[in-house]
Amino acid sequence: MSLSFGISPALVTPFLDGKVDARRLINHAKDCLSRGCRTATLFGTTGEGPSVGAMERDRVASEIISLGLPPNKLVEGVLACSPEEAAYSTSRALRRGAHAVLLAPPFYFRPAPDDAVFGWYAAVFDMVGSNLRDILLYHIPGMTGVPLSHAVIARLRERFPGVVRGVKDSSGDAEATFTLIEAFPDLDILVGDESYLGRACAAGAAGSICGVANIVPEAVVALAEAGRDDPRIVDLVQEIGRHPILPMVKALTAHVRQDPAWAVARPPLATLDERSTARAVSLLAPFGHVIKAVA
Repeated sequence: MSLSFGISPALVTPFLDGKVDARRLINHAKDCLSRGCRTATLFGTTGEGPSVGAMERDRVASEIISLGLPPNKLVEGVLACSPEEAAYSTSRALRRGAHAVLLAPPFYFRPAPDDAVFGWYAAVFDMVGSNLRDILLYHIPGMTGVPLSHAVIARLRERFPGVVRGVKDSSGDAEATFTLIEAFPDLDILVGDESYLGRACAAGAAGSICGVANIVPEAVVALAEAGRDDPRIVDLVQEIGRHPILPMVKALTAHVRQDPAWAVARPPLATLDERSTARAVSLLAPFGHVIKAVA
């Protein structure tokens, strides 16, 4: 199956002495790319994006590009509440040559009516100006509390033709995802929930930005390209969901990379202990040899 976007790991973010460790991050990104992922996504939800400030995001993205990762292999996540910060980070990413920008709605004042959500995005787009392109709208209402309705998506496309490349749907609602694919067949609909990613790709989804691609990228690429769900992935996703999701994905990444530094979460998230992760680690066995030590 030919996917227009493919698989992009929602990279977990390594920290060293409280700061983002760019060298670990680029090694992990390059490894995921070498194992079938088309791009790698920085500072999304799984990457603890809301806990990383605009200046640090900018510094790290520039640093990993200087260390040899092509900018067009990066999707940069922007999760900010103020239009100014969102526009600044979006502009910087696009000027660097990012493949796309994953742009979440503002998430502090809620609920937010459609008109207000549209107005916020429109303000950001206007501030970015002539360099605006390749925006992936980020629908993750469980975290932001601000859903992106079909009406808002359609209005943004009409007001800013050719700017919205797609939608990342992390609602975890398969029926809603399939409805989104039907409603916007010419957009890249990306699925955040790996448990039904195969079926969604068979129905027309363009791929995924997802956390499990940090851990078993080949298996995620294979199920998307085959258009069939993988029971091993379903079991793993269900187990991850029984715990704080981001710390668990970090812990599993630490396991497969044989490097405990990857498990460390930035407050307010807590780092999980080995007892909490034991069952999830055991579910990696059916994937075979997945250990990838840090270069």
